[in-house]
Amino acid sequence: MTRALGDGCGCFPTGRHYPGIAHLLKVAIRGLAEGFAQDAAWQDLDVALLDVETTGRDASVDRVVEVGIVVGRNGDVVARYNWLIHPGMPIPAEVTAIHGITDEMVKDKPRFEDVASEIAQALRGCVPAAYNALFDRAFMMGEFARAKADTTGIPALTRDVEWVDPLVWARDIQHDEKSRSLGDVAARLGVKLEQAHRASDDAEAALRVMYALGRDPRVPRAYGAMVQEQRRLSQAQADQRRMWRS
Repeated sequence: MTRALGDGCGCFPTGRHYPGIAHLLKVAIRGLAEGFAQDAAWQDLDVALLDVETTGRDASVDRVVEVGIVVGRNGDVVARYNWLIHPGMPIPAEVTAIHGITDEMVKDKPRFEDVASEIAQALRGCVPAAYNALFDRAFMMGEFARAKADTTGIPALTRDVEWVDPLVWARDIQHDEKSRSLGDVAARLGVKLEQAHRASDDAEAALRVMYALGRDPRVPRAYGAMVQEQRRLSQAQADQRRMWRS
């Protein structure tokens, strides 16, 4: 019966088909945020698009200096949040050259542990999302672990929840384009990016990019199907990158 449920085909392990019960069998989709129906339209759900600016690229040693969260629903922005954060370490000059955040700008700002509960609350009740989600998610998980903050019931901070990632879809839909950076993808879709590499500006642009990409028929409308297809695309893209490197 496990196989029948996984295939969603209306048949038993014997291979015999039972059309009369096919509608009773429902595929269990991994990675969905708790409390959201898999057949709900993802555009109708609260989606929290998160972006972080950091002291570097290694989540095990570098720290977050800015967090931006923009919450969308039905294609509109319904909430914006932004925190500048003291990272507890110097910001390298070459990194400041990218995002423009200096040691002076964060010297009097709170540490992550001081605002962790606020950030968690902004993410509560939302489907998590980020552009190049592996990066932002790794930093969030690391910072919350160090802060020893209570993350119970926060989908973005639950290890088995899949984050919606506009980059995965941009790589598929705009596969003939050389660059899939947020700025270039946004420009091609007519999405404004006011101040690149600042957290809330990047977050809002990425959210609007996801809604724009979502109009493409290749992006499933149902939340569960969208997560399932994103996982498939992400794996295929990772396999392709490994093949190129070898």
